[in-house]
Amino acid sequence: MNTLKNFAFKDKRVLLRANFDVPLDEKGEITDDFRIRRSLPTIKFLIENEAKIILIGHLGRPDEIQNIRTRIQKLTLYPVAKKLSSLLDKEVKFAKTCIGREAEKAVKNLKPGELLLLENLRFFPGETSNDDAFAKQLSSLGEIFVNDAFSSAHRKHASVVGIPKYLPSVAGLLFEEEVKVLGSVLEKPKRPLVAILGGAKLKTKTPCLINFLKIADHILVGGKIAPAILYVKGISLSPFILEDGMEEKLVDLELTNSKLHLPIDALVGLRNHQPDYLRQSAIGKIRSEEQMFDIGPESVRMFSDIIQEAKTVIWNGPLGYIEDERFSNGTLAIASAILRSRSFSVVGGGDTNAFLAENNLRGKFDYVSTGGGAMLEFFSGNELPGIKALER
Repeated sequence: MNTLKNFAFKDKRVLLRANFDVPLDEKGEITDDFRIRRSLPTIKFLIENEAKIILIGHLGRPDEIQNIRTRIQKLTLYPVAKKLSSLLDKEVKFAKTCIGREAEKAVKNLKPGELLLLENLRFFPGETSNDDAFAKQLSSLGEIFVNDAFSSAHRKHASVVGIPKYLPSVAGLLFEEEVKVLGSVLEKPKRPLVAILGGAKLKTKTPCLINFLKIADHILVGGKIAPAILYVKGISLSPFILEDGMEEKLVDLELTNSKLHLPIDALVGLRNHQPDYLRQSAIGKIRSEEQMFDIGPESVRMFSDIIQEAKTVIWNGPLGYIEDERFSNGTLAIASAILRSRSFSVVGGGDTNAFLAENNLRGKFDYVSTGGGAMLEFFSGNELPGIKALER
């Protein structure tokens, strides 16, 4: 994989893909600038090397907002330009589009060491469809492409795999760091290696779970993955609706595998989220009208004991339904257990990341990845399109 050391950047127009997919409040103010801050080393490197820096990225899912005016108001990258200007103490110019004459004119006026942020790439359908013409238009703005958005490395999008067809391409400092750290815990971890999987995305986490059964010493399972496995295996009566193809994959899991650890008790409620109904239950005694919302205290104790022996911990996804603080105790307890252990801890996933930030714990972990889906894909043992594109 090519890195920044492979190129001279002075006076070059550098197209820098960064992760600007940050949370906003109702007023359009950024509530967590973690992802922006993580790309600052690469941006500062290019400033110091007197490059003409053209920043590109996406924010949210514009295709889910039908009204065009509302879409632009809610998902413009302009707040990111303001935040970057503040963090760098330097003007970051902003273009209201990412292709066409306005973008070309703004790029042409750039001087060495100056920065320009182009508008949200996903305002154009060619980004997510990996349209070749769109990738070519973006490429025409730069002379070198730097990808610092590891979090999008699992996506076959124009700004990830399309641009490298037309420009010399390298990994940014963050991208390089992510690959190095995640690669080291995957290939040469200090053992015991404990993997913790939670959250809601069964489709992306099941392949990761299967791969961890080969390489980890222990896998602790929570979130929606746990009740799905327990239902498919007939241990829990609580029905679980599975995506196509998921049941076959989960049925094949061997529950007798000593590496796999499922919750033994849970905090349950009714499926209609009736607020005054909560109880602690052994897994085998959850009723059909009930739903598992968090791991129970016995599960916390069991998981914590395993974590205490770990030398490496990889964690992706909350253990419970953390949107409701009544069901966040399990996740908080596991976070505390990891921090009490002497393990090297690697954490990833948007929900996990946000939860740790809200509880002032994020800075206490050894490595917090900016990747959610990309991290899972990496740990599934699959080749990431974004990494492959930088190896040409």
